Amino acid sequence: MKTNFLIVTAFSLATLLWGCKKDNLTIKDGTYKGIFTVTYSSGTETGQTTVELKNGKFSCLGNSNRIPAGGSGTFLTDNNKIIFNDENVWTADFDWNLILNDTYDYAFDGEKLIISADKNNVGNYKYELEKQ
Repeated sequence: MKTNFLIVTAFSLATLLWGCKKDNLTIKDGTYKGIFTVTYSSGTETGQTTVELKNGKFSCLGNSNRIPAGGSGTFLTDNNKIIFNDENVWTADFDWNLILNDTYDYAFDGEKLIISADKNNVGNYKYELEKQ
C-alpha cells in the first residue's frame, strides 16, 4: 500500500514538473520598436516608441505629446517583472506614469516583448515591442 502511494506521488510530481508552462525568457539586450498604449477610464491613446536595452541600462524614445513620455536610466528583471529606474528630471504638467519608470510585468518570447502595468488606479500602460 505504501509503495503504491509513493509511486502515485512520484508520478504526479513528475507530471506536474513536466507539464508546467515555461517561464518567460530572459530579455535580450537590443533595440525594440513598437506601440505604446495607455488606457484611461476616459479612453485610449497610442504612440510609436523605441526602447533600447543594453547592459542594465535603458532608454525609451518619447513623443512630443508624451504618449509615451520616454525615459532613461537603469533596469533589472526579477522573475516576470522588469523594474525601470528613470534618472531624468521632469516637469509636473502631465501624467508621470507615461514615463518608463517603476515596476512592470513582462512577457518575452525571444522576439516580442510586452511590458505592462496598471498604475496608481489611473490607467493601464502597455508597450508592445519587437526586437529589431
